[in-house]
Amino acid sequence: MSSPDKPAETPPWDEKRPASAKGTLRRLLPWLLGALVIAAVAWGLRPQPVEVETGAVARAPLTVHVSEEGKTRIRNRYVVAAPVSGRMHRVPFKPGDEVKAGETVITTIEPVAAPLLDPRAKLLAQAVVAGREAELNRAAEAVNAAKSALELAEADRDRVRAIRGGGVSKADRDRTEMNASMRAADLRGAEFALKVADHQLEQARAALERPAVSTEGNLIEVTSPVSGRILNVMQESETVIAAGMPIAEVGDPADLEIEAEILSRDAVTIRPGDAVSIEQWGGPVPLAARVRRIEPAAFTKFSALGVEEQRVYVLCDLIDPPEDAQTLGDRYRVEVRVAVWHQDEVLVIPAGALFREGNVWKTFRYDDGEARSVTVDAGHSDGHHTEILAGLEEGDEVLVHPPDTVRDGTRLTRRAMPEKSQ
Repeated sequence: MSSPDKPAETPPWDEKRPASAKGTLRRLLPWLLGALVIAAVAWGLRPQPVEVETGAVARAPLTVHVSEEGKTRIRNRYVVAAPVSGRMHRVPFKPGDEVKAGETVITTIEPVAAPLLDPRAKLLAQAVVAGREAELNRAAEAVNAAKSALELAEADRDRVRAIRGGGVSKADRDRTEMNASMRAADLRGAEFALKVADHQLEQARAALERPAVSTEGNLIEVTSPVSGRILNVMQESETVIAAGMPIAEVGDPADLEIEAEILSRDAVTIRPGDAVSIEQWGGPVPLAARVRRIEPAAFTKFSALGVEEQRVYVLCDLIDPPEDAQTLGDRYRVEVRVAVWHQDEVLVIPAGALFREGNVWKTFRYDDGEARSVTVDAGHSDGHHTEILAGLEEGDEVLVHPPDTVRDGTRLTRRAMPEKSQ
């Protein structure tokens, strides 16, 4: 009988068989599936090419513009003002009505009636009249006294002249002649004083009275100084106006110029005669113009964000405007683009391909499906294209607006551009 701790002996017919290929495959299958899963995950996690848009480096003409909002304005404006004080009749014209120089009567002005006197002013005027009457009476008495003195002097002179021989000395004769002349002069002076007192009395009485105003033959016509149209009516209703008060504004809408408020740092690059393109005026084609004047004095203006800016008026003249532009009026908004620099052939790239890194300009060049960072020297720019002075060559391709994920060596793929519909 065998012991329980002693292993049983294997019978000779139950010896170990060699492993078959099917069993080996069964044991390796989990490992193969795990390797395939890891490979798939690695393939999915590998960096994918970044889809980008490219632009070519080429030679082309480049023009740099200074763009700013502007407005039209009539070159010569005339303000019609009242030549005298008086009562102005109602203006029958409206803005846009046509007028002719020296013929169209804009309004008429008539004298105004004397103002009413309050009780205190009336008492003062009556006191002035009484004083003038007293002065007139005094002047009349002075005339009478001067007449009496003259009669006496003339009588003495006549008596001296009647004495013949040496009864009267020559000095006495001269004295009587002089006395008569002086009394005659006194009489004339008293008569002048009487006339002055009389006129002063009439003036005082006129201030006290309120005579009716007669407009017959006493109207002043205010005519248009130039031919054109009424631009603005400052005072339309009938009223009493003072001399120099503006009534209406007249000008010729066909004589237009363009006024643009340019930043002072941009105005220093503009010269008289520079080409100007007038856009956003309402027509399909931009209008051609020329810079006529850059005003020497700047002015302060606050932007919409509250930033204080120094701006300069730049005046431009239209060049052969089409018929459609005849509808432009005074103070219409336009967009002014002044050409300040131009070259017929320069090396340019799209402006969106450049970015700033520190103090230098850089771009990404498309190099066989990879991005290559390139440092460039940038020149003038018109907002769409930028001049390249160094760093790139004609025919190179650069990335336009590259995403933030692009780095030096990043794998790339070109973005398919949509086909234009015929």
